[in-house]
Amino acid sequence: MGLPLLSLIVFTPAIGAGLLMLLRSEDAIRWTALGIAILDLVLCIIMLASFDTTTHAMQFTERHLWVPALGISYALGVDGISALFVFLSALLGAICVLASWVAIDRRVKAFMVSLLAMQALMLGVFCALDLFLFYVFWEAMLIPMYLIIGVWGGEGRVYAAFKFFLYTLAGSVLFLIGVIVLYFNGGETFDILALTAQDLPFRIQSWLFFAFLVAFAVKVPMVPLHTWLPDAHVQAPTAGSIILAGVLLKMGAYGFLRFSLPMLPEASAYYSTLMLALSALAIVYGGLLALAQDDLKKLVAYSSISHMGFVTLGIFTLNLRGLEGAILQMFNHGVTTGALFLFVGLIYERTHTRSIADYGGLMKAAPVYTAFFLLFTLSSMALPGTNSFVGELLVLSGGFAANLVVGAAAVFGALLGAAYLLGMYGKVALGPANVGAKFKIRDVNAREMAAILPLALFVLWVGFYPKPFLGIIDASVKQLMLHVHGEGSVQ
Repeated sequence: MGLPLLSLIVFTPAIGAGLLMLLRSEDAIRWTALGIAILDLVLCIIMLASFDTTTHAMQFTERHLWVPALGISYALGVDGISALFVFLSALLGAICVLASWVAIDRRVKAFMVSLLAMQALMLGVFCALDLFLFYVFWEAMLIPMYLIIGVWGGEGRVYAAFKFFLYTLAGSVLFLIGVIVLYFNGGETFDILALTAQDLPFRIQSWLFFAFLVAFAVKVPMVPLHTWLPDAHVQAPTAGSIILAGVLLKMGAYGFLRFSLPMLPEASAYYSTLMLALSALAIVYGGLLALAQDDLKKLVAYSSISHMGFVTLGIFTLNLRGLEGAILQMFNHGVTTGALFLFVGLIYERTHTRSIADYGGLMKAAPVYTAFFLLFTLSSMALPGTNSFVGELLVLSGGFAANLVVGAAAVFGALLGAAYLLGMYGKVALGPANVGAKFKIRDVNAREMAAILPLALFVLWVGFYPKPFLGIIDASVKQLMLHVHGEGSVQ
């Protein structure tokens, strides 16, 4: 089209954030933020509609020298591995504005500016083709997320924000050291594609693998580096939880896909058994923790740890089914868990409690709410016909092909998911009808439905017709498989 499409996608929210600084009316701020978010989503839809699914090459590329002396460029591009997450970031950004319409009633301008800045930085992470540029986006996004939790969160927001910041900063320091080592051992370039083509010695690969592992494992988060997540989710406002679950957790898994596997193929294969074991541990441990919760938000937060375990398991099966299932499940988890946090936020706005024991009989008080809540609950437990079923089936298929014990542990984790999700829904929606007596409950309104319906659409679309989504990622995953295993390895 002759337009710098990815630059428009990345910087539209940033320009919008600057525009919001000039406005005074809170209504004008909300509507302008929503308009900017929708415009960015439209640009992402244009990008996906123009995406060539027959090639693994980077598309919509832009490259300009930034710091020539160090070989740093402003370079953007997307392939099948990143395209879906660019779209997901923009989709959830618009939904977060809608979810915050009433929930955020103080410092509205500062919140919307932080939200749009966060969206721009997240999009930059998925589009960057220069390692230095990637690190700038990766590190800078901590600031608006810290503010969203620390300023607009719950009573324990300051502790949760500091914990989130310190954990992720510690991981980022190791990542920075790894970037420097990679720069000097990879031909003194930050070009991600050029670094992927390097054949590093196994000793260097091993060191870099563990440096990157800590940084990415904190973001996923993998057990035992997960303890920041429940605090951050519980204290964050609804939009913060949606962004955390829907996008931020994906960045750790994206790091494995973009850096660990293609740049460190020998080390990734050598340590794959360790990664499969850690993934199985996260699946089961996260499920057991979720089963023990009596707080709605904590239950969904711990379920994220378990579900992201399926993602890392699929990645380190190092086979086609597992990798495609992992990438699809990353997208599915963003949709489904983002929706569950949205629903927890909607009911919290009405009742100001997250205790499961305080609810019951919600189906009679808010039938439309509980009907959609059921859809997303069934999606989270991977019921056939929903999006998560397709991704989880591929991951389990790849998992059993890689390691029978790990595959069996993943199945047990899936059964735990059914137990805690059905138990939660039964108590909240179908239990004794006491919620109407305690709280004044209204059903969802038009604004809330506008946030719910796009997520429900993708639950059913991927569930019944996943071919377009798998088509986007297929060529890039096959190329990644060839890079890790060599010719004749795609199966």
